[in-house]
Amino acid sequence: MKNNKFIMSGLVAGIMLAGYDAAAIDTKARNMILVDYTTGTYMYEKAITDPIPPASMSKLMTVYMIFDKLRDGSLSLDDTFKVSENAWRKGGAASGGSTMFLSIGDEVKVDDLLKGIIIQSGNDACIVAAENIAGDEETFVKMMNAKAKELGLKNSTFANATGLPHPDHKMSVEDLAILAKRIIEDFPQFYHLFSQKDFVYNNIRQGNRNPLLYSMPYADGLKTGHTDEAGYCLTASAKKDDRRIIGVMTGLSSNNERSEEAEKMMSWAFREYDNYKLIKKGDKLADIPVWYGVDKSVPLVANEDIIKTLKKNRYNQMSMKVVYNKPIKAPVKMGQQLGVLKLEFPEGKIEEVPLVAGQTINKVGLTSKIMYNLKYLLSGEL
Repeated sequence: MKNNKFIMSGLVAGIMLAGYDAAAIDTKARNMILVDYTTGTYMYEKAITDPIPPASMSKLMTVYMIFDKLRDGSLSLDDTFKVSENAWRKGGAASGGSTMFLSIGDEVKVDDLLKGIIIQSGNDACIVAAENIAGDEETFVKMMNAKAKELGLKNSTFANATGLPHPDHKMSVEDLAILAKRIIEDFPQFYHLFSQKDFVYNNIRQGNRNPLLYSMPYADGLKTGHTDEAGYCLTASAKKDDRRIIGVMTGLSSNNERSEEAEKMMSWAFREYDNYKLIKKGDKLADIPVWYGVDKSVPLVANEDIIKTLKKNRYNQMSMKVVYNKPIKAPVKMGQQLGVLKLEFPEGKIEEVPLVAGQTINKVGLTSKIMYNLKYLLSGEL
């Protein structure tokens, strides 16, 4: 039986995947990442794996832990947590950090605590949640670190629930982008809290500090941060039509600079890149000859939509090749991988996407198998 590798190639309407023209745009941020939510493509990268002080952006992990408890049913939004003296002293107004203005002995609903963390960035609210969920903040931090590993955060270690400065409390902007995506993906029922612009507790109204909520009509989250060491930081998300971009930046010098850089970089990503559906799920890309099959060929199909984030100004410079071995021997199961779609991008990047059998092909009986062999001996064809 012949075993020939077959390649079918052709140009497709496409453009460059990932990467960017560094001369086209730059940022004042110390660390920066822009990620397409759907495809995971990095559109901009600047020191994305450096473990850096995340300031209050690390509260996203505290929020994730609370959401996780709500999802598994061990906690409800109407449950109440008691404010300890420790939480009041470490995270209250007297500490000088962001606060929800809780008082010692208050019984606070989980719903209010979440808003106090997300909207007001309350350190007191974080400590109250940590103590009531785990017994103390130290135990809660161990849970945070375990969850970080589970989520695949490779450059993150937590030392507290608040993001207050600590030499062992670090995250990378790449990890923050991963965490932001998981929050949006895992907890859609709670994500609306990140776009709420203000919240009142103890008769004190505070506004959401995310600058994009006020300057970009399609921004909908997530979290700011600021310390002297971290600078002005932001983990942001914006959804325009059916496309969402996540951006994380650190090290800006002022609130105004953070606002300007965030809007500039997020707008650039929407303007310069777009998502393209190259292949639809189930599209037939080839018919592969089948040896000893009740059908003489099997369709080679994509088992999912193939969507790529592509740079708009490099149109018509990408090629696709369908690569498979032929013929194959029956039986063939529907969904069995038989080849790959090789995507070749202008900057030299090559990516392979699995292609599978579009139907099941059963094996012929003994008599038909003999006839197959005779035909092949006489003509060299199946």
